[in-house]
Amino acid sequence: MIPKTMKAVLLTGHGGPEKLVYREDVPVPKPAAGEVLVEVAACGMNNTDVWVRQGAYGTDEDPDAVASWRRSGDGNSSLAFPRIQGTDIAGRIAAVGSGVSEGRVGERVMVDFSIYNGDGEHLADIDYIGHGRDGGYAEYVAVPAENAWNVRTPMSDAELGTFCCAYLTAEHMLDRARVAAGERVLVTGASGGVGSGLIQLLRARGAIPYAVVGPGKEARAKAVGAEAVITRGKGKLKDEVERATGRQPIDVVADVVAGPLFPELLAILRPEGRYTTAGAIGGPVVPLDLRTVYLKHLELHGSSQGTRTAFKRLVGYIEAGKIKALLDRTYPLSCFNEAQRDFMAKNFFGKLVVQPDAKYTPVGQ
Repeated sequence: MIPKTMKAVLLTGHGGPEKLVYREDVPVPKPAAGEVLVEVAACGMNNTDVWVRQGAYGTDEDPDAVASWRRSGDGNSSLAFPRIQGTDIAGRIAAVGSGVSEGRVGERVMVDFSIYNGDGEHLADIDYIGHGRDGGYAEYVAVPAENAWNVRTPMSDAELGTFCCAYLTAEHMLDRARVAAGERVLVTGASGGVGSGLIQLLRARGAIPYAVVGPGKEARAKAVGAEAVITRGKGKLKDEVERATGRQPIDVVADVVAGPLFPELLAILRPEGRYTTAGAIGGPVVPLDLRTVYLKHLELHGSSQGTRTAFKRLVGYIEAGKIKALLDRTYPLSCFNEAQRDFMAKNFFGKLVVQPDAKYTPVGQ
């Protein structure tokens, strides 16, 4: 029996953690035509949730302006308050809307979080679940039926909740930079969700990942597939990378940190190398010497989310056991503010996952 109300975390506006409110009387959504209702079992945490709460995206005209994802002012944004955030959704289909087979009820699914707003592989007009419509920090969520993928895996629900946003983002970064087998790729922020996903996805392609991590995280980066690990802040980055690679060239930099590292990352790339980014946790406004770009014939690729094809490939990797879940900790939904505080502190490797209290299974606590 599907209840009329549910527990959920509501984002009530841009600002600090006080804008996240845990409620127990939120109406359960009804699936519209072509949609399914998912009973949420787990939902992974992401930097995007934090930046959207803070309104930290800025605009093209003012990088310090309060603005949501896609850098539009609130008047032009698909974000409306209150909003239930949460992109990395795993659970079971509890009900279907018209036009969807009743046979899908009971399916275990992972949700592709992208709202594509069109056919094909173009991502210019894209939104995501947890921003343009309610997401998975709740007991139930309604999503387009095509976004709910039945994934056949022995992984736990919490483990399945580690993949979607981080790994789809990572896979699209590699697609954008055309990473091929045998190429050497430097991965920054390699202890986070996207970074640790990049290491595994590079190995799945036959490429060679070199990881940059903070102190104390080196062994775990090595264990998930890094060829060698560079400790952030230990010596000059270019020298440390050359030491790690035996002075072999870096073909691609996959960066989610940016900030002060950015000029060094371009300096590390070989001539005709490629730089791909999907984040800037170290600072989004960076110094750029265009002479480095044009004299080295570099390519710079921006990347966000991923295509339907990339998501299908990701599901295939999961089902074939080519990538594994890097679940660091789980939290009950009622402790969401604690979970986001720990997420922002970055003292973890892989992913933090929130579960509705009735589904909560402690991991790493």
